Amino acid sequence: MIMDSIVLQSNSIMQNSTNQELIACHECDALQRVGRLPPGCVAHCICCGGRLYSNPKGGLDTPLALSISTLILFLVANVYPLMTLNVAGQSKDTTLTGAAWAFYQAHMPELAAVVWLTSVVTPALIICSNLYILACLRFRLRLPGVRTLLVWVTRLQPWGMMDVFMLGILVSLVKLSGMAEVKLGAGLYAFIALIFFFTASAARFEPHLLWQRLGARK
Repeated sequence: MIMDSIVLQSNSIMQNSTNQELIACHECDALQRVGRLPPGCVAHCICCGGRLYSNPKGGLDTPLALSISTLILFLVANVYPLMTLNVAGQSKDTTLTGAAWAFYQAHMPELAAVVWLTSVVTPALIICSNLYILACLRFRLRLPGVRTLLVWVTRLQPWGMMDVFMLGILVSLVKLSGMAEVKLGAGLYAFIALIFFFTASAARFEPHLLWQRLGARK
C-alpha cells in the first residue's frame, strides 16, 4: 500500500510538471514553472513580480478584429489628407507620406527617413504581420513564414512611434494656427483613432500564447 501511494504521488507530480512550462523572467532572468492561465489572468515572476505573460479574454477573435480595424484606419489615415492650410487664398494639404516628403524637400533627408519609417513603414509592417499571423492561427492555415514574422514583429513593436508623430502634429497645429487657416482632414481623425486601435491591438497580441499554438499544431 505504501509503495502504491508513492507511485500515485510520483505520477501526479509528473502530470503536474508536464502541464507546466519553464519560463525565464524578462526582468530578472529567473527560471520558473508556470501552468496554463485561464482567460483574463496574468502570470507574474515569483522573484521580482515582473509580468511574464497574460491570457487575454476573447482568444484570437479579439486581436484579429482589432488588427483588421487597425489596418482599415491605417489605410484611411494614409489616403486622406491630415490637414489643409489656407494661406493668402492658396490651399495645400498633406498626408503622412507628404509630411516626410516635405522634410526631404527642405534638405533634411535623415529626418524625412525617420518620420517615414516610424510613422508609415514600421506600423504597416507590424499591422500586416499581426494580421497574417492571427489569421493563420485562427483559421488553421499552414502558410509559410509565420514563425519568422512572429520573431520579427516582437522586435519591431518599439519602433512604431505614431504617438510621437501625433505629438508633433499637435505642436505644428498650435504654431500654424496664428499664421494660416488650418482645416483638419479626415486623415487626422483616422490617425487619432488609429493610435488607440494600434495600442489596443498590441495589448491583445500575446506572443507567448501564439508560440504555444504554433507548437501545438505540429
